[in-house]
Amino acid sequence: MSNAIARLERALDDLVQQSRTPGLQYIAVDATSIVFERYAGFAELAGRRPMDANTTLMAYSMSKTITAAAVLQLVESNRVALDNPVDRYLAWQPYGGEITVRQLLSHTSGAPNPIPLRWVHPVGAHDTFNEHDALTLVLRKNRRLSSSPGTRFAYSNIGYWLLGALVEEASGTAFTSFVTDNVLRPIGIGPDELAYVIGDPASHAAGYLEKYSFMNLVKSWLIDRDLIGEYEGRWLRIRDHYLNGPAFGGLVGSAGGFGKFLQDQLRDHSRLFGDRTRALFVEQQRITKGAVPMTLGWHMGAVPAGSHLFKEGGGGGFHTLMRLYPRQKIGTVLMTNATGVDVKAVLDLLDPIAFQVSAR
Repeated sequence: MSNAIARLERALDDLVQQSRTPGLQYIAVDATSIVFERYAGFAELAGRRPMDANTTLMAYSMSKTITAAAVLQLVESNRVALDNPVDRYLAWQPYGGEITVRQLLSHTSGAPNPIPLRWVHPVGAHDTFNEHDALTLVLRKNRRLSSSPGTRFAYSNIGYWLLGALVEEASGTAFTSFVTDNVLRPIGIGPDELAYVIGDPASHAAGYLEKYSFMNLVKSWLIDRDLIGEYEGRWLRIRDHYLNGPAFGGLVGSAGGFGKFLQDQLRDHSRLFGDRTRALFVEQQRITKGAVPMTLGWHMGAVPAGSHLFKEGGGGGFHTLMRLYPRQKIGTVLMTNATGVDVKAVLDLLDPIAFQVSAR
């Protein structure tokens, strides 16, 4: 076991020492405990501030699985029906009665997916930011479906942004408040672990682009110029910001926070919803031509280590990935403050070693 722990520590430290990322968080959990955790490198290069367990990072699209859990809670309480057309809840959206709630959750609605990197705003503008106006503008520019609903699996940030609006309409509560009160708090996740705002700027990691990368070369076309900071050695700093739609990518937090969510899904009985709804959460979905590699909130993957459910997140300055291995009863989370890290390859390497530690 000690050899496996040493291998994990060495592999994670090597990522930082080889300048693959300024800093990282990695955690492996089972249903009741932390199997392994490691925090390496720097949350901020200029001040040499170390990455630690309390550092928060942008989760980006890992947020979508939490959004899906909130929607399924509303399904369980009969405030939302999976196969209802979305216009029953959001009459103002442009796609009419063609798409269903289930199709939005499983990325089979045909909702378009333009590049979302500019759907952000600076932290200083957050108090006056109007999310509904921002969503309305995006929908006005993307009024046509990309494919017929239920015929194609195609990722859509717009789809999950609409789900956030649906949660608000069905619950009568602000989306971020509903998730905080009904998803995060019941499983012991505090606002310092996962939230939709940066609670303590002094504990928040800076996000970076590698100087010598394609993303850096094309940044002016993809990232708002106001968010582009200064170089810190071989890394370009991205200024703190929020996504315009918290439902598709707005969570800010730590690997430990996401680890608690994974632990709830590894328990025999989830605290978030009943057994039937939890089974629905992980059930593979279908289109007219057959099954798709997606549940109602999780992507489905397979590596030599085992079949798993996963959600990846990435954007200006951060790259993250969490996995749930039902057979091994292990969940893992990797969060980095560099856009270009190959998080899939890293977890492909680390997770089998974490299984060995867990088997102690």
